[in-house]
Amino acid sequence: MNYAGKKVNTKKMIILAILVLAAAIAYIFVSVNFKYFGYTMKIRIPKLAVMLITAFCIGSASIVFQSIINNTIVTPCLLGMNSLYALIHTAVVFFFGSASLLARNKNLSFVVDLVLMGIIATVIYSYLFKKTKHNVLYVLLAGTVMSTFFSSMQSSLTRIMDPNEYDSLLASLVASFSNINSDIIVLSLVMIALVILILRKELVLLDVITLGKEQAINLGVDYDRTIRRLLLGVTLFIAIATAMVGPISFLGLIIANLSRQLFKTYRHTYLIAGSALIGMAVLVGGQIAVEQIFAYSVPISVFITVGGGLYFLYLLLRNRRA
Repeated sequence: MNYAGKKVNTKKMIILAILVLAAAIAYIFVSVNFKYFGYTMKIRIPKLAVMLITAFCIGSASIVFQSIINNTIVTPCLLGMNSLYALIHTAVVFFFGSASLLARNKNLSFVVDLVLMGIIATVIYSYLFKKTKHNVLYVLLAGTVMSTFFSSMQSSLTRIMDPNEYDSLLASLVASFSNINSDIIVLSLVMIALVILILRKELVLLDVITLGKEQAINLGVDYDRTIRRLLLGVTLFIAIATAMVGPISFLGLIIANLSRQLFKTYRHTYLIAGSALIGMAVLVGGQIAVEQIFAYSVPISVFITVGGGLYFLYLLLRNRRA
């Protein structure tokens, strides 16, 4: 990237950061009854923190995943990671019960979700990428089959589950910022910092990996090991975001592609930061609309799913024309 392009992208990044800051301030102070200011802040600040963490995790994971598979219309949710989370969460409640320590303790449940998703997803998707030689069509087809398989198993468990258990489970399977898991904010931040610290060398290699497997190997990259480690990081980030607010399909697709269109660069420093900031602006701005305009009648996940589906069709048609 030349100096002029770098300067333009830096300005765009600053504008996005200002937009996120403005949205965050608006969310905290809009329609505040200052008589109950302390009580309001106890509710809104954790919500805001969860939205920012979720946007960062999904935005970062989506860009990294697209670079791993070398395709910009594929995101982890399209390969069944959200369905896998729902299956794991349902299985825990089904076999151990909603009153068990495993389901009742938020931090323990969070760790179990992370460990199981990390192991299962890394094994399955690493094997899938290796066998299909990163063929996007085969990966998408296999991902769709796995997503259906996970969803079918999860649906089967919920059908024979005790209705009271299902009631307690349902809230965690529908994405909503009105019902967030704020108990794991500190643990989530620790996990995110650990993942970034452990994978810092692999993250630096992302610019090289996008050149292709052969080129990356020629430049001295241990390609298969790097892909496995990055895939584990993607899985953990998606698990963190999903554990906090529930599955959010298509958010990663929207913000990752908007970031690529806005910055038009191969530098992942800009792409990841841009995707995270766009996600923060979308979530915080959307939640303001949900609370102040729609009076909580429609969760933000509905707008994201509908908009994301239309955007996905647009990307498919655009790529076909190209």
